[in-house]
Amino acid sequence: MASLKEVLAKINSVKKTKKITRAMNMVASSKLRGAQSAMESFQPYAEKFAEVLGNIADKAGEETSPLLESREEVKKTHIVLMTSDRGLCGGFNTHLIETAEELARERQNQGQEVSFTNFGKKGRDWSRKNGFRRDNEYIGIVGARFGFNVASTAGQQLIDGFLNGTYDEIHMVYSRFLGMASQVPTVKQLLPIPVLESGEQSGKQESQEYMAEHIIEPSPDELLNEMLPRNIYIQLYNALLETSTSEHAARMKAMDNATKACDDMIDSLTLTYNKARQAAITMELMDIVGGAEALKG
Repeated sequence: MASLKEVLAKINSVKKTKKITRAMNMVASSKLRGAQSAMESFQPYAEKFAEVLGNIADKAGEETSPLLESREEVKKTHIVLMTSDRGLCGGFNTHLIETAEELARERQNQGQEVSFTNFGKKGRDWSRKNGFRRDNEYIGIVGARFGFNVASTAGQQLIDGFLNGTYDEIHMVYSRFLGMASQVPTVKQLLPIPVLESGEQSGKQESQEYMAEHIIEPSPDELLNEMLPRNIYIQLYNALLETSTSEHAARMKAMDNATKACDDMIDSLTLTYNKARQAAITMELMDIVGGAEALKG
């Protein structure tokens, strides 16, 4: 059995750890509120943009933009992987990396060349360790404050790569925020842009009841060519916001679990300490009684 001094030192060490995890939980909670507010503020714009874009696509001709055209044969797949820069957020990064790896291995088994754009150190380190080609990396973005320019810069590089033939398909792996207890790794195709649905096709009751008629100037084809690249930027920005919010939620939950684990360890060590102290007192009493009996003899 460990000595009283050793057990007491462990208790003090766990208490210090508990203070750290509690502080990290509070920091993650504060950052989560800001990230969630930004995400929820942007989503109505993204949804309305997608609705208007779908309605304009209905009026435009077929094969209006090269961003909509699928390649006859896909030989080069590019994956945009969004992870955090720091750990201590449970299985958040592990699940994202596993999803990206599954997609990458599947495409490699089909004979395709796979490359990556990494947001976050964890995904960058994983792709580097596994020998994947890394075309771009953005560190210090996810989990921090960032502007729309980050998405527009990265989006333009992806569009250029698709148009010049560097990539045949581009997919995005990010964490979809469904709530405090649910952050789901999600794969979404960025390019070529999937078939755009109009308001009538989306199945929304409000859209079916009333569909505003858009007066378009210039022509639908010209307007669609201007809006499609921005659609890529919006999807990237929205995915970054959701991933950032998911990271803070995952870290908050992980630190809360760690704090509870510290409480359990403190209770267990305190019980061990009390048992050891009682055993020591009993031994001292036995020595005293034994000495008294020896003097009587």
